[in-house]
Order: sequence, then structure tokens, then C-alpha cells
Amino acid sequence: MNAAGWVLIFGVLIDFLVRVTAIIVVPRNRRPATAVAWLMAIFFLPYVGVLTFLLIGSYKLPKKRRDKQQAINQFILETTEGIDLVTKNHAWPPWLESVVELNRNLGAMPLVGGNNASLIGDYALSIEAMAADVAKARRYVHVEFYIMSYDTASEVFFEALGAAVKRGVTVRVLLDHIASIRSPHHRRTVKKLTELGVQWSFMLPVQPLRGKYQRPDLRNHRKLLIIDGKIGYMGSQNMIDRSYNKRGNVRRGLQWQDLMTRLDGPIVAGLNAIFITDWYSETNELLMRETDPITPDVIEEAPDSLDCQVVPSGPGFEGENNLRLFLALLYYAQTRIIVTSPYFVPDEAMLYAITTATQRGVEVELFVSEIGDQGLVYHAQRSYYEALLRAGVRIYMYQAPYILHAKHFTIDDDVAVIGSSNMDMRSFSLNMEVSLMVRGRSFVSEMREIEDGYRKVSRELTLEDWLTQPLRSTILDNLARLTSALQ
Repeated sequence: MNAAGWVLIFGVLIDFLVRVTAIIVVPRNRRPATAVAWLMAIFFLPYVGVLTFLLIGSYKLPKKRRDKQQAINQFILETTEGIDLVTKNHAWPPWLESVVELNRNLGAMPLVGGNNASLIGDYALSIEAMAADVAKARRYVHVEFYIMSYDTASEVFFEALGAAVKRGVTVRVLLDHIASIRSPHHRRTVKKLTELGVQWSFMLPVQPLRGKYQRPDLRNHRKLLIIDGKIGYMGSQNMIDRSYNKRGNVRRGLQWQDLMTRLDGPIVAGLNAIFITDWYSETNELLMRETDPITPDVIEEAPDSLDCQVVPSGPGFEGENNLRLFLALLYYAQTRIIVTSPYFVPDEAMLYAITTATQRGVEVELFVSEIGDQGLVYHAQRSYYEALLRAGVRIYMYQAPYILHAKHFTIDDDVAVIGSSNMDMRSFSLNMEVSLMVRGRSFVSEMREIEDGYRKVSRELTLEDWLTQPLRSTILDNLARLTSALQ
């Protein structure tokens, strides 16, 4: 046999071994749909499929980071174990206690009462409010944003950080590495942070030459601000101009619409614990002096105070904390569910939970954007609309040129959830997120007003309208849906 023949036999043997290995390795601990998608990619495009799988096939953080995360998770659980922090003066839904226990078992903070919260839906006013509270800081300011950029919109916030440093306040900033360097003005931003004298670090840096590497699309998607352990902000908004300073967005006139919540009360210590966890993961510095313990003596229940629970999630946790919380609430809902999500690409469990809710007689509404800023996600999301509409879900499309980037939902008149988590498989499995569950009719009522505002400027999508879409859109939607399973 000549050399060409041996090369052919060797190639066939390698191809066979790769396929057999893929069948053994790929399905392990993955959803069947995800495993099938990866296997299809490897079988039909073997070189590209294998290379892509080696690059982004593992959704776990490096072992060293997982060990650190586990240690700090255990620390948080042990320091708050056995603390009864709500008086239950107000009637609870009968199912709420089991949801609180679920969150706790997954690594969440305890549910704490005696909190106040307000919602800020105006993009510019949100930045101004955060800057104003930073201006009152006396001890420390902890800042954590997926994207942080020094531009004309955020300048007031950066200047407030600099003024705090000059007053002797310790200012620490965390910003996601990949998201930040992909944003315009990145170099100017980190230069400004250094000039201001703040302590800052990238989150989940992808710097292999410095020994820092994990799957590149594992990102820290959280948005947090904590001031002296007394005031906190969290929600969906990044610290950047609402056009994200991208030429394409500016050309299309895109503007992001977000929702933040300002908190005061003992729950702020829970937000701070999340920041301390992330700071420790990135810098190896454990901020014990800034750890504000949550204890019963700090609870001051007022008639309209709120019970809140911080629920962190991400690849550092064993379970998909946010998905489990969302599913539990969807199944417990009795009368009404309103979901707002810019990227709604549910897994099978969530799709069943939502459609089952309508079949149980629960009114379900979904707010999404009329247009999208990310092509694949936008079309993958659209691929679910027909099934949702046929099940009885009412879909409202927020008017262009705005991207409805807010991430929240309400259950009956009792419970609301707000945070950084989208309702898609990326947020459930790959991103580090933080969600806040709030029990309190006043807060739910305020969020209902926000939702009513969305409805006034949205177009309701009907099944009749949907069925008239062109064939090319259906093809794009279905192809994008297949790619959404590659995790």
C-alpha cells in the first residue's frame, strides 16, 4: 500500500475515534438538546466543531476559581445560618416559605425584612441618583458593572467616585473584562479609573499569557452599587451611555430602556456580600472589615417594609439558581404573571412552566423588544412566539428604536423579581447573575405601574399577525433556535 493509502486509513481512524470520543464525552452532564447540538456540530463540521467545543465546550470555571467560590459560598451560609429575619406581620402566600428555603439551599442570603426599595426607570436619572448617593459615602463604595465606560452620560458618576476618593473613602470597582474591552472608550475608561485613585479589577479576565483563562463566554453580568453597607442599587443597567456608544446603534437610533432599584435596609448587606465574593475571586483579598453581618437587631419592621432575598447564580454554583427560582414562582402563580426580558430564549422546562400556567387559568404577559440588537438571540427568541401565542400568552413588543433591556417579573400581587438575569440559557448556565426576590404589595404595585407604562408604548402581537410573517423570517428564527442550545 502506498503512502496515500496509509494517510487515508489513518484519517478515517482518527475521524472514527473523534466521533466515538464525542459520543462519550459530550452528553455527560448536559441537557439532551445541548448534547445533540454539539454532536451535530462535531459530526457535520468535525474540525470546526471540535475546535469550538475545546474552546467553549466547558461551562465550568477553572477549578481554582470554583474552590474559591465554594469557600466563600460556605462562609456566607455559615455566617447567616439560623437567623430568623422576618416577623411575618403581613400575610404570606402559602407557598412563599418553600421558595425562600429553595433559594437558601442553593446558596442565597436569608430572606430579610425591614427594607425599603424604589424603582428608577429613567436611564439618566438612575445614573444621577447613583452619583448623588456616592457623594454621601463616608466609608466605602463598591461598584460592579458588566460594562462600565467613561463617557458623557457616566461622567457625573466617575466624578463622584473621584471626589469620594479625595474625601478618604475607599472605592473599589469591578468590571467584566471581555464586555469592557469590546466597548468603545475602553482604554480611556481604565485610565480614568487609575487617575481617580480607585482600586479596580477586571472580572473573569481572559489573559492566557498571565495564566488567567477560562471559557471566554463565561461572563460576570452583574450590576451592583453598594455605599457604606447602607444604600444599594441593582438591576439591569450598565454604566454607559444608553446607545452603548456603538456606531451601528447610533446609526439605527437605538436606545436602551432599563430598570434599577434603590435599596436601603439590611438587604444591602446581602448585595455587599456578592461584591465581596467577586472581589475575593479576582484579587484574593477578603474584605472582612467591610462585611456587614445581617443580624436580627438590624431589622426595623415598618408597616410597608419589604421582605427581600438576594439570589446569586452562575457557573460558580452547583445548580442553576436563577432558573430554579423562576420555575418555582411560575408554577406557584395563581392569577397573573408578567415577564419582562430583552432576551427570552427559554429552555424546555421554562417553556412548559409558562404554557402550563396559561392552561391553569393564570394570565401571562410577556414584554419583549420590537427590534433586536443581537441577531442570533433576536431570531432565536422569535422562534418561540408561535408556541407561546397558541398557549394563550399575550406578547407585547416594546416600540422601536428602544431596546427594552429591563429584566424583571411579577407573580400575582405578592412577589416580584428584579436583577441582571435574562430568561435565556446563557443567563441560566454561563453568566454570573444576581436576582432580588421581593415580597411586598407596595413594591409589586410600583412594578405594575412600570409594566403598565410598557404596555402603553408597546404593540400587542397576535397569532394572526404572527402567521403572516414571511418564510425567510421563519427560516432564520428556526436556524437561530438551533444555535441557542450550544452551551
